[in-house]
Amino acid sequence: MERKGLVLCSVVAFLGVLAAATGFAAEATRIKASEVKFVSTTQCSYPRSPALGLGLTAAAALLIAQIIINFATGCICCKRTRQTWNSNWTKALIFFVVSWFTFVIAFLLLLTGSALNDQHGEDSVYFSNYYCYVVKPGVFAGGAVLAIASVILGILYYLTLNTAKNATGPCGDAPVPNQGSMAMGQPQFPPRSSQDPVFVHEDTYNRRQFT
Repeated sequence: MERKGLVLCSVVAFLGVLAAATGFAAEATRIKASEVKFVSTTQCSYPRSPALGLGLTAAAALLIAQIIINFATGCICCKRTRQTWNSNWTKALIFFVVSWFTFVIAFLLLLTGSALNDQHGEDSVYFSNYYCYVVKPGVFAGGAVLAIASVILGILYYLTLNTAKNATGPCGDAPVPNQGSMAMGQPQFPPRSSQDPVFVHEDTYNRRQFT
């Protein structure tokens, strides 16, 4: 792997770990139902929680990682030609689609969990009964798991796409084989005779023609 690719994968992996860590931390620090108190029949009292900042940090780290991967690889559909379609391009396309799918779900879970966890003094009505809403268990954790999965799939997409590009030429053709080890043949000519030409006088030549 080239140094540029190694640095890029390291940065994206760090952002993925950061997104997962902050997502799990948000899950651990989210507001629980036991921590909410009724101030009145229509008023809820929520404690302060760092889950909002942690969830937003996880979503931001995941978004930056996704942008870096897609900026480095470019558009896979725009660069593909009929000559370059092989197993590596098929794998790269699968990684690309699944990575975006997991990214969208993880991003929405982290943002939704952060927004719903930051409710203060609000209540909800359900069949004329007032209750205090809290984020359900597993929202932040699910976003964290999908975030790390999206980053891993993004790195695999980047590596597989680079392998597919290296397996083909710049115009989609097969690479030209290395000609550095080809032996250069020398033209073969018959050996020149070492005998010098003999000059015959014109009169002698004419006499031989008539004899």
